Amino acid sequence: MCCLSRYISIGYGNIVNADRVISVIATEAAPIKRMIQNAKDNGMAVDATCGRKTKAVLVMDSGHLLLSALLPETIAKKMEDKTV
Repeated sequence: MCCLSRYISIGYGNIVNADRVISVIATEAAPIKRMIQNAKDNGMAVDATCGRKTKAVLVMDSGHLLLSALLPETIAKKMEDKTV
């Protein structure tokens, strides 16, 4: 039997497989903003903010970037929680 994947909410009804997240990054730095723009230009960004300000970027093992309106600390806490 295969192990079960853990899923976490990244806000506004959007759920992601926590096992495929490489890192969670805040968006304030200019290099991160450029990384987001490059991903958007290349079709590798998934906007899960529902029109709100992007506060965190989840870097996935596939190279995609998921944009979330939740704070990086909030997402990290959800990933650490074993009961999610």
